[in-house]
Amino acid sequence: MSGIRYIVEGGKRLSGEVTPAGNKNAALPIIAATLLTDQPVVLENVPRIRDVETLVKLVCSLGAEAEWTGPQTLRVHAKEVRAVDLDAEACARIRASILLAGPLLARCGGVTLPPPGGDVIGRRRIDTHFLALEQLGAEITSDENYHFKAKKLRGTDVFLDEPSVTGTENALMAAVAADGTTVLRNAASEPHVQDLAEFLVAIGADIEGIGTNTMTIRGSTTFNAATHKIGPDHIEVGSMIGLAAVTGSKIRIRDAGVSHLRAIRMTFERLGVACTVDGDDILVAANQEMKIHADAGGHIPKIEDQPWPAFPADLMSIAVVTATQCEGVVLIFEKMFESRLFFVDKLISMGARIVLCDPHRVIVSGPSQLRRAKLTSPDIRAGMALLIAAMCAEGTSVIHNAHQIERGYERIDQRLNAMGASIERIEE
Repeated sequence: MSGIRYIVEGGKRLSGEVTPAGNKNAALPIIAATLLTDQPVVLENVPRIRDVETLVKLVCSLGAEAEWTGPQTLRVHAKEVRAVDLDAEACARIRASILLAGPLLARCGGVTLPPPGGDVIGRRRIDTHFLALEQLGAEITSDENYHFKAKKLRGTDVFLDEPSVTGTENALMAAVAADGTTVLRNAASEPHVQDLAEFLVAIGADIEGIGTNTMTIRGSTTFNAATHKIGPDHIEVGSMIGLAAVTGSKIRIRDAGVSHLRAIRMTFERLGVACTVDGDDILVAANQEMKIHADAGGHIPKIEDQPWPAFPADLMSIAVVTATQCEGVVLIFEKMFESRLFFVDKLISMGARIVLCDPHRVIVSGPSQLRRAKLTSPDIRAGMALLIAAMCAEGTSVIHNAHQIERGYERIDQRLNAMGASIERIEE
């Protein structure tokens, strides 16, 4: 894989408007779910990012035909599917390869999957996938790979041991093709899980309780053709809010999916960053208050991630960078991944006043003037956080390993440059 670096000139104010890309974490399971039907499917608003391209290649290796018919429009026709050995290197690049288990159990009766990859942000369990699929009738064994088999998937009452997003998605895709009725309890309910469920309904599935933690799925063996538009990426919207705030910029975020932004807006308001809703657009004004709101009695406030509909874990890195530019002190408590906050050493090298208390908690005291630095992106979300930091820092910064950012943010350099940023993308 070629190396990519960004040369970022800090201190630029942005202006104008931006439209968030389609939700990466919805596109990936939906592309996997196209394997459930032998009819053609058209997906609109698909982000053209590295993770999506990798999964499309994996789907094609299984016998499906996939074609980009427009800039963000993907047509997939899985008329014939075969459970062949998958490219281990491609599977190791993305977490989403595990999402092929449910559809291939339904369509082929089994599959062998190499271990999935993805961001290195701590241990990422797949036990919940095994628990759900085994209850639906699958037999799972492992050596250096994971082997899934099922003579017949059967509906049942499934309680997930944690509200895992991808675990819920795999269970959903298997359950829609199982005999009988499945009740899926303690399910994740993030916008991308809802989007997958709505796609499954579009191809003929019967699902009740979309958007809640308990879904009832009545299984079917036949699915039809459909056209489905993927919703906006709420993580990208949150990233743009943080970027506008720390650079003192006035921007409009179009078609932002406002109904999914309640906790995100509330959390930014605690940092002194307010947004205005205009239809389905979000307006971020220039020169925000940027003052951390103390808890009652003057106590230090806490920002923490929790299962949806609370503040999402994928925005914790953005919250940390935003807090470095806000007056006051805040405790940021990342509960899910024990390595996600390790990127703060890079912010400290730029002049941020941060105390890493333990793998899950940091104390941020601001505001602090950030200075230029040579940085390396460790994962998608930390990479975007470092890009935001570089854009509000004094001087010109270099971000190596920027392909990590591009795994989750489509043409981010071009889109930000169109609003007045100065990001030079160099591919080696």
